Amino acid sequence: MGADVEQLAAFVAKATAADIPAAVQHHAKLTILDTLGVILAGSQRPEVRAIRGKMATGSGATAYGADWPTCAPQTAAMLNGIAGRSIELCEGLRLTSGQVAVQILPSLLAIGEAGQHTGQDLLTAFILGYDVAARLSLAFTPWPLAHQNGQFCLIAAAAAGAKLMGMDANGISLAMRIAAPLVLTPSYTHVVAGATALNVAGGMAGFAGVLGPDLAMAGFTALDDALETSLGNLTGQGFAAERLTTDLGTVWHITRNYFRLYACCNPIHPALDALSAVLTDLRPSPEQIERIDIATYRFAAVMRNADPPNYFASKYALPHAAAVMAVTGRADHAALDDAALTNPVVAALRHRVTITEDATMTAKVPALRPARVTVVLKNGQSATRSVDSHRGDFNQPYTEAELRDKFHALATEVVSTAGARALEAAVDALQNRQTVADLPDLMRAHGRI
Repeated sequence: MGADVEQLAAFVAKATAADIPAAVQHHAKLTILDTLGVILAGSQRPEVRAIRGKMATGSGATAYGADWPTCAPQTAAMLNGIAGRSIELCEGLRLTSGQVAVQILPSLLAIGEAGQHTGQDLLTAFILGYDVAARLSLAFTPWPLAHQNGQFCLIAAAAAGAKLMGMDANGISLAMRIAAPLVLTPSYTHVVAGATALNVAGGMAGFAGVLGPDLAMAGFTALDDALETSLGNLTGQGFAAERLTTDLGTVWHITRNYFRLYACCNPIHPALDALSAVLTDLRPSPEQIERIDIATYRFAAVMRNADPPNYFASKYALPHAAAVMAVTGRADHAALDDAALTNPVVAALRHRVTITEDATMTAKVPALRPARVTVVLKNGQSATRSVDSHRGDFNQPYTEAELRDKFHALATEVVSTAGARALEAAVDALQNRQTVADLPDLMRAHGRI
């Protein structure tokens, strides 16, 4: 076993709430609240409702959604993870690629409910699991087409689950190494095609977050170098294990995450920020717009499909998101909905959006994520705005009030306004909660259906 992996596992095993600064815990609770809102809204997607109806049998933990069924903890974790991935509004790592909370929190909610664990224990395990995910991401070099759903976060979910179950350093290390050969191979090709199987890959991290520790406690064994082999040679092309322990216990990576208000892929957010500013300057009607010219960095510039085939693909289509913003003035969950795909005004405008890569912008990534947008009107008037990066990351964070408003807008698709307020209060005081097992009961009591 690599010394760095073992040092990381030992740190997770020994760390307590007292070792984590209060500001970090506060930020983590806000991240949990944001993720719960995303899971609840995502639970309403038709394919999520359908698979929940087929798979949610048994008892132990709750699959979130209007019907609130119970099922085995690993199944609940998977279903809630799929729901949270399905509307492209989950938070993620800023300096690398990876949506951590939605792949770790579902397993902890399921384990916490089944095992009657305290809110403080869940919060501590969540922060530590998030740190493991970020450190694995910084050490891991993925293959170019690989999407990080169900990859390093899957291993981190097993570490977080093992922590919440009270396992020692050897147990946490074993759970991580057992999870290593379970790592999946999703690709970014899924997003262009609108293949929602990518969301299942995210949900499988929650499944493994329960299964990995269970297998370790049952006596399953793993390769000593399972992490290095999986991430360095099989699902990735390099693994610098020494990065796992850099600034361990002094840098808390959850405070380096980004949040989203736009319901679409994070790399295209800078262009939407710039477009919003131009629209504020010109205030055009959609019919007055001759064209929208966008220059941005490489990864965002490839998201240029003007005819996304379905709702999921539309989340990765910059022409579509730009057209929706120009027509509605927004790009949130309510605006980027199924109806936007068939809106004839949106459909016409997205074919007047041009996207190019600016190599000077690409060179600034990942420290910055720039974009420049020019809107040209049919009367010859035009305006241009540029941004160095988008709002929502740790350089330009959203306000806490904005994130709480987002939570309420999403959560009230499934629970009442009073229920959303009660859930918000429960998360705000999570460290005082004697058990998280009653959180689903709170939501059931305030369910809209």
